Amino acid sequence: MAREAKDFIAAVRTGTGKGAARQARREGNVPAIVYGDGKDPVALNINYNYLLKRLKQGRFLQSLLNLKVEGHEDVHVVCRGVQRDVVKDLPTHVDFLRIHDDSKIELFIHVEFVNHEASPGLKRGGTLTVVRSEVELEVTAGDIPDHITVDLTGKQIGDVIHINDIPLPAGAKPTIARNFVVANIAAPSGLAASGDE
Repeated sequence: MAREAKDFIAAVRTGTGKGAARQARREGNVPAIVYGDGKDPVALNINYNYLLKRLKQGRFLQSLLNLKVEGHEDVHVVCRGVQRDVVKDLPTHVDFLRIHDDSKIELFIHVEFVNHEASPGLKRGGTLTVVRSEVELEVTAGDIPDHITVDLTGKQIGDVIHINDIPLPAGAKPTIARNFVVANIAAPSGLAASGDE
């Protein structure tokens, strides 16, 4: 279930500050920085189209990446933020955090719902109301789950699915201590109206 670290290619950016960042953008790059793990930060350039393609693939902020920079040894990183242009909503800067495979990190993990056809509540016309399509979990960097799975088998109208009801991968735990709601099976509007009468 854990994902492999995907290769991510970048180049060292010479110079720092606004001038160098603007120059990088003029040349079709997005400035970035990689920091953490007790080492000095390294300024990077990422090809704009390459970054955009990776962002469009989805779950970029939840992926373990194998950062490849010429002249540097490969290092595992997670993206800690993508700054975007407020008008165009296009990436203008990226922050990466260096990590070890045994590091504990907090990431938003996608929630997948399965066995809709085995839910009596959904068969009777109930609606699956997803409260959280992603949940923030503390996970081991070398074992980041692709998703967590909610089994809807046997779920009736009115059933509420809490985080504690979902089997989490080994080593993963929610970052919020309380037993929050992830989804519920709501009554169909016609049934709800007749019940009110």
